[in-house]
Amino acid sequence: MSFEKLIRIPNDRIGALIGKSGSVKSSIEKSCYVSIDIDGDNGEVFIKSVGDVEKMQPFKAMEIVNAIGRGFSPENAMTLLEGENTLHVIDLREFAGKSNANVERIKGRIIGEGGRARKNMENLTSTHISVYGRTVSIIGDASKLRLVVDAISAISSGGMHGAVYDKLEAANRRTKQEKMQLWEDQDVFY
Repeated sequence: MSFEKLIRIPNDRIGALIGKSGSVKSSIEKSCYVSIDIDGDNGEVFIKSVGDVEKMQPFKAMEIVNAIGRGFSPENAMTLLEGENTLHVIDLREFAGKSNANVERIKGRIIGEGGRARKNMENLTSTHISVYGRTVSIIGDASKLRLVVDAISAISSGGMHGAVYDKLEAANRRTKQEKMQLWEDQDVFY
């Protein structure tokens, strides 16, 4: 089975994808059993499967490259290899229309003063969030992605930050209660 895919990332993210002395590129290649060719002039990244068919993860390699292209640090992008983590990208023009001023205003609301709003959402959902260009991207477990997408949608539509945090905290409490209930419902034999 052979896999080849050409994707494009912003030119200013090529350096982050390559890493110091090619370390990031090499790490992705080794982890996903792919080869990556990067054209620094136009931002094209060619991903090709190589090596052990059983261990190949070309789709994860694509996700990691896209995550770095959307502004994530290589360390955060590599968390896509953990568990059920996946990448979700939201185009802010869905909320702002074509107005660059509205996109910038919404980005400011999502990031918050000194980055606090973004950090709060990350902490409450155990995800990574990147605001880059006209997009907001999220890396996290599928169960948490829906919560973050809803939170970002609410903030982008003018919702109050406090109300959004309250919903995220309530969801965390529900999850903890469900886990405790599962634990209590188990029959324990000695």
